[in-house]
Amino acid sequence: MTETAAAHFRELNLYRRYFELVAAGQKTIEVRVKYPHLKDLAAGDVIRFRVKGTDETCDVLVKRVTEYKTFEDLLDGEGPANVNPASSREQQLANIREIYPAEKEALGALAIEIERLPR
Repeated sequence: MTETAAAHFRELNLYRRYFELVAAGQKTIEVRVKYPHLKDLAAGDVIRFRVKGTDETCDVLVKRVTEYKTFEDLLDGEGPANVNPASSREQQLANIREIYPAEKEALGALAIEIERLPR
């Protein structure tokens, strides 16, 4: 007998500049470090992104989660325009590494394909 895993609901903070892109449906890949609390993130889960310190939220459906060794590998594999259509690859890499220093990147990088859910 096989059981399917139930979808999870998570709430994660997001910087306003990325939140706006997600809310507009322009950002389809969210980048995260492979922290232990995200190890079971899977397709079918719902993430509620919140602008930290506000009540602003938007919900997305997780379509796919792919692990990469580095942020460079992730940007090459997913395409920079899917991660942030408003910035160049080089600028995105600098921004991501400003958020996540080398010791965090060493944990592994997650590309989370998302789809904006209706309000």
